[in-house]
Amino acid sequence: MKSVQLAHGSGGQAMQQLIGDLFMQAFANPWLAEQEDQARLDLAALAAQGDRLAFSTDSYVIDPLFFPGGNIGKLAVCGTANDVAVSGAIPRYLSCGFILEEGLEMATLEAVVASMADTARAAGIAIVTGDTKVVPRGAADKLFINTAGIGAIPADVRWGTQQISAGDVLLVSGTLGDHGAHHP
Repeated sequence: MKSVQLAHGSGGQAMQQLIGDLFMQAFANPWLAEQEDQARLDLAALAAQGDRLAFSTDSYVIDPLFFPGGNIGKLAVCGTANDVAVSGAIPRYLSCGFILEEGLEMATLEAVVASMADTARAAGIAIVTGDTKVVPRGAADKLFINTAGIGAIPADVRWGTQQISAGDVLLVSGTLGDHGAHHP
């Protein structure tokens, strides 16, 4: 079984192959195709969607990596997109950083990346830049992901804690503050 090796994070040929064969193919878009260390985003296109940007980042360090309804990759895309969306913005772009433990099964990484790609595409989000590091066995728990997201906030949307006042109606679809919590 193929697995992640330290060489996949060293910047050399193994890393370039991992990037080209996995990430570039799964997340394919014009920004990644430039093969730069950053994404150059068209400000005019974003400005046409709103007058402000929402920008958020989050890290995902969960066990197990796969759970009913998803995995760490889907959670990373949905979680950061949600953080941007709750400001009233339309999430458009994500960055994605991976910290991989040496020995992680390549099939696991491939499944997580495919899930991220599918989830992002379904939401109209492009994963436009990223980073990959590999740490020695035992230095991490299989796979960690950090994502950062950007979206434009339409000019007529003014949401925020400053706009909340007594008497406002709050719609709740589940137990507050209970996402992912385990009770004995």
